Amino acid sequence: MDTKDTTAVTNRISESALDQLFLEARTNSVWLPKAVPAQLMRDVYDLAKFGPTSANSTPGRFVFLTTEAGKNRLLPALSPGNVEKTRLAPVTVIVAWETEFYEFLPRLFPHANLRDVFVGKQALIDETGLRNASLQGAYLIMAARALGLDCGPMSGFDAAKVNAEFFGDGKWKANFLCNLGYGDHSKLFPRNPRLDFEEACRVL
Repeated sequence: MDTKDTTAVTNRISESALDQLFLEARTNSVWLPKAVPAQLMRDVYDLAKFGPTSANSTPGRFVFLTTEAGKNRLLPALSPGNVEKTRLAPVTVIVAWETEFYEFLPRLFPHANLRDVFVGKQALIDETGLRNASLQGAYLIMAARALGLDCGPMSGFDAAKVNAEFFGDGKWKANFLCNLGYGDHSKLFPRNPRLDFEEACRVL
């Protein structure tokens, strides 16, 4: 990947920023014993919330687990390989989605009455909510990296158990998990390959 050809690009971020967000950023599994300040978690969300979603629906919801008690509620739902790295991570975020996100649309998208587009249409609610909350989870990862944190996003958990433990009223549903903190970079594995443009993309 040639990131230095800027002949046709303006307002490009710096090479060091690209490194921090993408090229040198890694999925971390081993964590330094350094706490993440509460204000930094707020700053991460306040940056991520500006990422675009369909009709500004912003269905993503985030539960920041920072205490041993909070983590202990989550650990029984994890796959064995995710238990220890989650237990030792300074923060674990449950990235969830709001099943009644459309109730916020009159405030978030006042230009049109889109609430009624969703009411009673479960397939549309599920598709829109999950898709856009997934986008917001990705924005959260990039915001965390931009503010100096390392991330360890994960599947490998029993969503039904997480929902029962944390979201008993059914209004929020778990999507994926993401550990946050300051990774021990000496314990990183070599980066795995990625698909080339010709394998993953089409230009029509």
